[in-house]
Amino acid sequence: MIAMRTRILLPTLLLVVIGSLGLVLSVLRDNHREIENVYDAQLVQAARVLQGLLGQMPAEAHWPDIRQALDQAMDQSGEALLSHPYEINLAFQVWRSDGALLMRSADAPVLETPPAPGIHDLLYQGQDWCGVLLQDRERGLSIWVGERDDLRQGLIQRIADQALAPALIGIPTLALLIWLLLGWGLSPLRRLTRHLRARPLDSLDPLPSAELPPELAPMARALNHQLLQLTRLLERERRFIADAAHELRTPLAVLAIHASNARRAPDAPARDEALGLLEQGVTRATRLASQLLTMARLEPLTQTRQPLLLDALAREELAELTPLALRRQVELVLDEEGPSPIHADPTAMTVMLQNLVGNALQFSPPGSEVTVILRHEDSCTVLQVLDQGPGVQPGALARLSDRFYSAGNPSGAGLGLAIVALVVDQLGGALEFFNRTEGGFGVRVQVPR
Repeated sequence: MIAMRTRILLPTLLLVVIGSLGLVLSVLRDNHREIENVYDAQLVQAARVLQGLLGQMPAEAHWPDIRQALDQAMDQSGEALLSHPYEINLAFQVWRSDGALLMRSADAPVLETPPAPGIHDLLYQGQDWCGVLLQDRERGLSIWVGERDDLRQGLIQRIADQALAPALIGIPTLALLIWLLLGWGLSPLRRLTRHLRARPLDSLDPLPSAELPPELAPMARALNHQLLQLTRLLERERRFIADAAHELRTPLAVLAIHASNARRAPDAPARDEALGLLEQGVTRATRLASQLLTMARLEPLTQTRQPLLLDALAREELAELTPLALRRQVELVLDEEGPSPIHADPTAMTVMLQNLVGNALQFSPPGSEVTVILRHEDSCTVLQVLDQGPGVQPGALARLSDRFYSAGNPSGAGLGLAIVALVVDQLGGALEFFNRTEGGFGVRVQVPR
């Protein structure tokens, strides 16, 4: 996996280098053209100065002496006090209007006839020249001033090199500065990494997010959320193991006693009694283990909720529990007023209905009824399960949803109504236990629609 600094630095440097070189090349191209124009302007200005000097010469002036004086001035320009490395090396020629050559500097190209007026380039003995021809019609003179193009280009190249040098030095320097700044910018991530590595392997404490930059704070919050979920998951696992170990210890010890009594029974009736008690203990331990597993299954951090009809689900569960009701000689009644759509986990709702109706059947006397009522109230669906049993002591109503509290029922595991309370809590609903005025016990569940 490529490091974050490399992933950020390489595209950034590539963009900086390409952009900088593009700008430098564009500037050099424009500057080259401007410098060419400046040198051409100097040629024109030199031609006009020469025209002005020649205009001040007397008519009987000796042209070889003038040429010699000008050549000496040109030759000494590089040694003068005010010499400059960028000064141009000029050559000149002067013709009369009839084409006769009046004078030519020593290093000027030999031109048989004057070129056309204006700025032009010419080739002489393999050398490119840049020149300008100025016509003095008043005096009948054609004045040509030029310079070698290779010397001009050499000066332009020196200027370009000096302009390019800062960019060639600045780009690596800028790359180094970007590298250091990226390192400084990524330092909070390195600190977070060091903090994670220094944490104990079994630590589930939240990560500190107060000093993190805004870019890392969401990641820290997400990690803290995952740590919280893991903490809850481990707590649920520890609670399940503790509950199972605590609640199964006594039934298993009782089973061992019944088995020992059956093996040592002096006669068949005593053995049958011990085996009957053993069978009852196995049934209770099986129910207890089943309830513990059900509670563990209903305690995940998230549930899969989906639309379902509570009335249809209630009909299915009552149909499944009908054989148990017939065995206990209890009638099951469903009182509903139409479709009851809710958004819930189907498995959780099924377990809740099984526990509520099963609990009501357990405490209902023969010949009685267990009624399931469904009503719509505002934004919720109300489910009531009513029986005609003995009811519950008023002081015990508040503890019915506690784990392993069986309200005086020695055969119960004390988990059925605790599971119902867990399901209702996960749905965001409300749970109420009450004794009926006409006798019996009732459970009221409000399920958000």
